[in-house]
Amino acid sequence: MTDRYTSFVHHGFGKTLAQKLGLPQPVPLRRHTPSAPVVTGPVLVLSTAPAAASGDSTTGASAGEHPPSDADAVATLLLNGLGSDELIDVRRSPHTAEGTRWGTVIVVATEVTHPNDLAAAMLPLGQVLRGLGQCGRVLFITRDPEEADRPAVAAARQAVISTMRSVAKELRRGATANALVLGADATVTGTPVLSALRFFLSPKSAFVSGQPVTISSDAGHVPENWDRPLDGQVAVVTGAAQGIGAEIAATLARDGARVVAVDIPAAGESLARVANRIKGTALQLDITSPDAAEVILTHAVDRYGRLDIVIHNAGITRDKLLANMDDDRWNSVMTVNIASQLAMNDHFLASEHFHRNPRIVSLASTSGIAGNRGQTNYGASKGGVIGMVTASAPLLAEHGGTMNAVAPGFIETTMTSKIPFATREVARRLNSLQQGGHPVDVAETIAFLVSPASVGINGVVVRVCGQNLVGA
Repeated sequence: MTDRYTSFVHHGFGKTLAQKLGLPQPVPLRRHTPSAPVVTGPVLVLSTAPAAASGDSTTGASAGEHPPSDADAVATLLLNGLGSDELIDVRRSPHTAEGTRWGTVIVVATEVTHPNDLAAAMLPLGQVLRGLGQCGRVLFITRDPEEADRPAVAAARQAVISTMRSVAKELRRGATANALVLGADATVTGTPVLSALRFFLSPKSAFVSGQPVTISSDAGHVPENWDRPLDGQVAVVTGAAQGIGAEIAATLARDGARVVAVDIPAAGESLARVANRIKGTALQLDITSPDAAEVILTHAVDRYGRLDIVIHNAGITRDKLLANMDDDRWNSVMTVNIASQLAMNDHFLASEHFHRNPRIVSLASTSGIAGNRGQTNYGASKGGVIGMVTASAPLLAEHGGTMNAVAPGFIETTMTSKIPFATREVARRLNSLQQGGHPVDVAETIAFLVSPASVGINGVVVRVCGQNLVGA
């Protein structure tokens, strides 16, 4: 669906009117295109550690009196093209290039031990934010405050995450800010950090902002080809006949997966079109039927000999105030959105065909996090998805796999196009990027989470909502 307002306020009379009235002027977001570089523009790496402050401004090498810092390691990853032959312009001091329009600023704060340490990086960050390019990126890297051994350390780490959220709300012109939160078993040079840098610094993360993503360990391996990390793998996507599901199927196919597209028989015609377009197979199926998981497994194994990835995208809404809620509206939403997933996951995990680095991603929703008027049933089901992911992640880890959730906010789909105009416009603008996301934004985030390089990211919920201003 076209966002005509965004086009209107960037041209002629509309632009003048918006400027005079102080109306939002959302910037069209830069999204992934084939062969485009991961990183656009120079990258500035800042650090709270003293080594970075006295290190070489261009190469990232530390001064002799300090051991290499985590910021030095991150700068080296960038100088090495983030695992590819891409040439990335990396700087360590904002003063080495006056007037530079930065593509990305990374703040490495893994070694903070007290909130007083933060000023060393946060104040220089503030000095360069006005020089951040359109659709630029700010990425913080810190450690998990819950694993800190002292209150001051926990305070400093939590302060980094909170700073990130505030910075994300201060950014303009389509720029985003996010944070990588490393657990005790994760290092800044681990493969999942490399995977996360490639996602969060690229246009693939266009509509993800204000998000802390925990990396638990260094588990994962670098794919032979970053453009096709899912080569040889088989993925199932439910609700694939249209909208977000169709985009997920296309994105996983782009990344090399052979895709089984699943939807109800009533959507058979559009499902076939999706499957044909991505050279996958269509499977007409009601996911609430007791044998749904067995049918999916049999189809995947018979056609492709394996099943590696399951994307639980299918879902329904039956909105009503709780005071007016009837049995059918409540039970149908709970059955489709969460009970079916629980039943299928039990069956998948019991099968030997799903024990080779299995990955599951479920679609949650910001309604499941913050609640939404008229959506008690939907919010409950999506909250259930989050609980299921948290509890199930260790079960997948036993087989070298992962289970995560993606929580979309306002996404431009056929469903949101039916929202009354005024309500739709308000919903679109209530996030830091002042616009709705696209189905591909959800799909790109899922592709990042199921990458073999992201195995160290397990049990997390990533919101794809442009940092929605309402709720958590």
